[in-house]
Amino acid sequence: MTDLIAKTAIDRRLAEIVTPTIEGLGFELVRIRLMGGNTKTLQIMADRPDGGIDVDDCGRISTAVSAVLDVEDPIEEAYTLEVSSPGIDRPLTRLKDFDAWKGYEAKIETAEMIDGRKRFKGELAGTEGDEVLIEIEEGTIGLRFDWLSDAKLVLTDELITEMLRQKKAHPAPDETQFDHIEEDTSEEE
Repeated sequence: MTDLIAKTAIDRRLAEIVTPTIEGLGFELVRIRLMGGNTKTLQIMADRPDGGIDVDDCGRISTAVSAVLDVEDPIEEAYTLEVSSPGIDRPLTRLKDFDAWKGYEAKIETAEMIDGRKRFKGELAGTEGDEVLIEIEEGTIGLRFDWLSDAKLVLTDELITEMLRQKKAHPAPDETQFDHIEEDTSEEE
């Protein structure tokens, strides 16, 4: 498990607890964060291996994960569970994400300075071994995956067009095709 999916020790522990449940439902954990505030929020981002998750999927994950967390009880104080899709300008947390989104613009941050900088913005050029390739002004560079502290897609017209194309390829079901449910209006005696 990389630090991009779960950065802190508690996030990594929570990921260990919820990952089998999420995968058992046919999804992948993209990112998990326990965030502070008056009431803590446990944010879980999940997706299908081939992409695409909807509100009902998030609800199923939330119900299943809630049950596991109630049993394991890893968070002492009250918290709110938030399950969501990664969104259009999604975080890139797994090495395979950099191949899947090759050709799209991304922002990448490293934990340490690399040639005098920690932030890189450019077009993803895939991966080579354990390196993420990104095309920046100076040319294509490789950053070792374990050097990364954060990475996400940049919201561009091309990215929005691709997301709309994917949505058309996997349209929501036509609810008019479902059977009509007849209600019993007779009164009980």
